[in-house]
This record gives sequence, structure tokens and C-alpha cells, in this order.
Amino acid sequence: MDRPPPVVVFPPEPDGGRRVTIRGETVGTAHGLFDVLELLHGAGLPPVDTAVDDPELIEWRGGGPYDWNGGPDEER
Repeated sequence: MDRPPPVVVFPPEPDGGRRVTIRGETVGTAHGLFDVLELLHGAGLPPVDTAVDDPELIEWRGGGPYDWNGGPDEER
């Protein structure tokens, strides 16, 4: 039986942030891939770069790990 991935990254909000849930609990808002990795690390999940492409670990909604939609600070 397939289980849903423990991490869900939601589509970008107007400010460019993406809500992140781990096991159904909101753990924060990411404004870039580094933020997602920090949230994974804080939850005890593997923070390695290859994990961001693992569909068994993360479900990306509204774009993948390199899709960030932000305002004027997007290029930082």
C-alpha cells in the first residue's frame, strides 16, 4: 500500500513563501530551497540535496524544488 510522502510543500503564496507540512503539521514557510532543507533537518529528516527530488519524501505542489515565485527580493 502506497503511503503519501511525509513532507508537502504547497504552491507559492503572493509573497513567494511556500507553506511546508511534515506529517500533516505545518512546520513553517519556506522562501527558498535552503529553507526547506532547514525544516527537514529540524524535523530529523534527511537534509541532503538529493532528498528534495525524492517523491517518497516530498510532494511538491504548484511547482518543484526550483520553482519559487516571489516579489522584489526573489533574486537574493
